[in-house]
Amino acid sequence: MRDSRAVRCTYYLESEIEPERAAAILAGEQSSGTFLPVPGESARIRERHAARVVEIRQLGQRRPSLPSRRNPERVRAALATVEFPMENIGTDLATLQTTIAGNLFELGELYACRLQDLTLPEDFIAAHPGPAYGIEGTRRLLGDAEGVMVGTIVKPNVGLSEEEYRQVVRDLALASIDLIKDDELMTDPAYLPLERRVAIATEEIRSAEQKTGHPTMYAFNITGDLAGLRERHDLVVGAGGRCVMLNIPIMGLPALAWLRSFAEVPIHGHRAGLAASMRSKALGVDYRAWQQLARLAGADQLHASGLGSKFYEPDEEVAANIRSLLQPLGQTATPLPVLSSGQNVTTPGPTFEAVRSTDLMMLAGGGVAAHPGGPGAGVRSLRLAWEAAVDGVPLGAAAHEKAQVGDESLLLAVQAFGKGA
Repeated sequence: MRDSRAVRCTYYLESEIEPERAAAILAGEQSSGTFLPVPGESARIRERHAARVVEIRQLGQRRPSLPSRRNPERVRAALATVEFPMENIGTDLATLQTTIAGNLFELGELYACRLQDLTLPEDFIAAHPGPAYGIEGTRRLLGDAEGVMVGTIVKPNVGLSEEEYRQVVRDLALASIDLIKDDELMTDPAYLPLERRVAIATEEIRSAEQKTGHPTMYAFNITGDLAGLRERHDLVVGAGGRCVMLNIPIMGLPALAWLRSFAEVPIHGHRAGLAASMRSKALGVDYRAWQQLARLAGADQLHASGLGSKFYEPDEEVAANIRSLLQPLGQTATPLPVLSSGQNVTTPGPTFEAVRSTDLMMLAGGGVAAHPGGPGAGVRSLRLAWEAAVDGVPLGAAAHEKAQVGDESLLLAVQAFGKGA
């Protein structure tokens, strides 16, 4: 009897052959089919284990997007929805990823293949704990922080000496910032090892909190060899650290799930490397599908780029990705969307207009460190920009209004970053 529970995937495909046949080849490759009939491939196996094409939407003809053994002038594009029996997969994330995003990308008949959408069975979702902290847990650890949380990245990202690093962390912690994080490139170099960074950062943050009364979370990057992952986590926690960071595409979903199984602090999920399988609309996995897997594996905070960023995604795509993170996924906690890359006082307005939520964390590097009034003024200017965005007040008007009562942090930021806003 066929399992009624199915993993439902929608793919964008291009092929010379009819889209129905191309989708059937994909479904066979990723389930019970082979390119030639083999002994034992019975009707029972096909009925119980074969993936099924349940819908085809023709999109017309176009030039092929990807190279293959042949080089046709035109190919047929389509959206194909395929269902994979959950019995084939069980509840294992690595098996799921292999099934829905494995060899199918290599099929010669396909001149484009991209997983655009993913719907998981309730039983699959329920088998995974998801984020331990998510939005609400992060807020709680930050003293019940309200509104958009503000963070930044240690810059310069590599090469700092111990004393230079100490000064950067000190200035940021005294700015009453919510989160400081390591850059994704900063792991455990000999010139500034993780152990020393943890000791220095926790010391400076504790000292700053005695003066400001504002708790600050530091996301220490524990990306590295898998064998040492738990040791690095324990190092952070043992010193009083409040967050660890993992480069998820580099380490893999199973590594994230393993970290989640013993983590005692929130996991800040970086997406470094994800664009290699996401940037081309003809290949790979859409963020809206990938984020479900990262959530189930246990990421509490997930990078989603940012509106007006230096990266490739158009704003409407970034907004859709952020909204996807805020959508329910079974009974799991909702992860905190992390906005980064080129964020400053000009981006809260369009961001709030697009997503209508303040359950966000905005990381601003230059927007904090390069503020003319220093990091403290940088952090305050971002909070004021978010207040204006939520209240529907134009940024320039809000800046001048605050300046009239003696707070020029927003006005200086608008002048520095706003280009006349």
